Amino acid sequence: MMAALTMALAAVLFALVLPSIESSVPEALTENLRELPLPGIVGVQVMDPETVAQVLAFLRAHARDILWTVAGLLLLRELYHWFVTPLYVVRRLEERGYVAAEKRASLKDTAADVSKRRQRGDLPPVYPNGWFRICDSGDVGVGEVKTYTVLGESIAVFRGESGEVYAVDAYCPHLGANLGVGGRVVGNCIECPFHGWTFRGDDGKCVRIPYAQKVPDIAKTKPWTVVELNKVVFFWYHAEDEQPTYLPEEIEGITSGRWKCHGFSEHMINAHIQEIPENGADVAHLDHLHGPFLTQGVDLRFTNKPSLISSVRHGWSAAWSPLPAPDGHIGVLQLEHFVNIFGFRIPGTTIKVAARQIGPSIVHLHFRHCIFGEGVLLQQLTPVEPLLLRMTHQVWGPPLMPSFIGKLFLWGEYHQVERDMMIWNNKRYVSKPLLVKEDELIGKHRRWYRQFYSDNSPRFKVDRTSLDW
Repeated sequence: MMAALTMALAAVLFALVLPSIESSVPEALTENLRELPLPGIVGVQVMDPETVAQVLAFLRAHARDILWTVAGLLLLRELYHWFVTPLYVVRRLEERGYVAAEKRASLKDTAADVSKRRQRGDLPPVYPNGWFRICDSGDVGVGEVKTYTVLGESIAVFRGESGEVYAVDAYCPHLGANLGVGGRVVGNCIECPFHGWTFRGDDGKCVRIPYAQKVPDIAKTKPWTVVELNKVVFFWYHAEDEQPTYLPEEIEGITSGRWKCHGFSEHMINAHIQEIPENGADVAHLDHLHGPFLTQGVDLRFTNKPSLISSVRHGWSAAWSPLPAPDGHIGVLQLEHFVNIFGFRIPGTTIKVAARQIGPSIVHLHFRHCIFGEGVLLQQLTPVEPLLLRMTHQVWGPPLMPSFIGKLFLWGEYHQVERDMMIWNNKRYVSKPLLVKEDELIGKHRRWYRQFYSDNSPRFKVDRTSLDW
C-alpha cells in the first residue's frame, strides 16, 4: 500500500515540475530509440525515424496528462483496497509481543528463549472442555482433505461429496499414515494413502480394506464431533469424552449470506488459554494499557511516553458478568468505548460493545455505532499445543456498512490485542493473585471458567529427569 502511494506521489510531483524540465530530446536518445526492436505481427520490426519522432512528440505534448492519469489510477487502487477489499493480516509468533534481550538477538530467537525459560506458575489444565475452531469453512472444499494440529491432536478434516464436513484422527490405526496428507475423499469417507483402508467420516468405522476378505469390527479411527456455523468449522473436545452440552451461537446475518466479511486477522500467542478471556473481566487494565491512542503503537515501552498525541486517549466503561442457567457457559462483557482529547469526549466516537464469551474459546463482539450501525467481530482461540495459541478475528457487517468501517474496527481491535500480547507472551500465571477490591471481577471470572475443566483435563508437564526442556 505504501509503495503504491509513494509512486502516486512521485508521479504527481513529476507532473508539477515537468514544465521546468521540458526540453527537446537529445539526438543520442532519439538514435537509441530508433534502434529498439519492437515485436510486430510477424517477426521483428525496427522503429523508423519518423515513428520515433511522432512517439516523442506525443509523449512531450501529453506527459503531464499521462503522469496525472497514472497518479489517479494508483490512488483509485488504494481507495478500492480500503473501501472494497477485506483486510487480511497474519502475524507469526515472534512478530509481536517480544523485546530482544540483546542487540544482535533476533525476535525469533527471543520468542524461543522466553518460551523455554520463563516461569510458568501453577497453571490450570492446558486444554479446557468446549468447542474450538479448526478452520474456516472455505478452507476445505468438497472432496478436499486437510490436516490440522489442535489441542495437541493431529486431525484430518475433509468435506464429503454430500457437502458435510467431517473430522477424524489423522493417523491411520493400521500403520500410522497421515490421512490428511495424501488421503482421498471417497463419498463421505476418507481413504488412507498407504494401503487404501477407508474410514467413514461420521463414526470413523473402517468400511473397506482392499486386500482383506473381512474388515475387523475393531478397525476404526477416532471421529471428532464437528459443527459448521458462521462460516467456521468447530470441533468438540472433552477430556472425559462427554457429548456437547451447548453449541456455538449462530449469527443469522452470516449463515444466511446477507452480511459481508470485511477482514481477517490471525496471531500466535505464547500463553495459557485462560489468560485471554480473563482480560474481559480485568476492567482495571483498560485505561492504563489500552488508553493511549492507537497511533502510540503496540510497544508498551513507548505507548505511555509523553508526546504530541498523548492528549488524545481511548476511554472505556466496562462490566463483566456470567449468565444464569441454562446459559451458564456464557459470560458477557458490556463495554462502551469513546475517544477523549484533553479530557473531553469527542462526539461521534462512542461505540457500544456486547462481548459474549461462549465457552472457553469463542467470543462474539457485537458492536454498534450511532452513525455506521451494527456489526460483529468473531474471536476464536485454539490451543495448538500447551501454551501456544492461535487467535483469529473476523469482522462482519450488513451490506450497507462501508467496508473501511469494518476494517477500521478490526484494525483497532487487533492493535489493542497486540498490546496485550506483550503481557501474555512474557508473564507468569499467578494462581493466587494479590487483588484489591476493584479487581473482584477477576476472581469471579476464574470461578466461572473452572466449569470447563474436569478430572482428566491434561496439565502442563516438564520432564525433569532428562536434559530435554
